[in-house]
Order: sequence, then structure tokens, then C-alpha cells
Amino acid sequence: MSKYIDGFIIPIAKEKLDSYHEIATQASLIWKEHGALEYIEAVGDDLEVKEMTPFPKMASANEGETVILAYIVYESRSHRDAVNAKVMADPRLHKLCDPSNPPFDCKRMAYGGFKTIVEA
Repeated sequence: MSKYIDGFIIPIAKEKLDSYHEIATQASLIWKEHGALEYIEAVGDDLEVKEMTPFPKMASANEGETVILAYIVYESRSHRDAVNAKVMADPRLHKLCDPSNPPFDCKRMAYGGFKTIVEA
């Protein structure tokens, strides 16, 4: 059976990367504890591409911002739904995010669920 992936693209101010890293590290533990198979967060490094759309442009990143590419792997969509229900009900997740000072603008985050078509 193919795995299921939640994918995220997040424009973020470079000055907030350290605080985001701390939050993402704790969030990864919560997702894994509730059953996620993999939890990956990566910060843009080689983003100056030619003849293609660079991630910062696609994410409408502003000057002083970079892009986070993140994904979480699950056994299936139903497994994803069950894991995410547990994660969203976990009070530790809500303690990680200060709504008055978020590390990024959630309205600018791109998110979606994906069925895998190739696993190698």
C-alpha cells in the first residue's frame, strides 16, 4: 500500500528560524509519538534556480525571508486523519505556538495531502 504525505511550504523570516527550529523539533516528537512514520522540516539552501520557478517566488517570500519545505509521512490517508486528530487534541502542541507572536504567517503557508505514486 502506498504511503500518504502531508506537505507544507512555509515562507519565514530568517530572523525567526531559531525559534521555528525549536517549535518544529518539539512538534516532530508529538507527531511521531502519535504515529507519524517520518517528520521532515528543511530550510531553503540552494534556491537560486534558473529556468524554473524558485521556491521563494512560488511561496511569495519577501526580502529577508526564506522557505521551509516540510512533510510528514503516514501509512495511509486514514492513518493521517487518525494521527492528526490525536496531535490536534494534544495540549503540548497548543503550548508550542504563541498566537500573539507566531514564527510565520499561517495564511501564507501552503499545505496539502498527497497520495504517493512512486516510492523508491
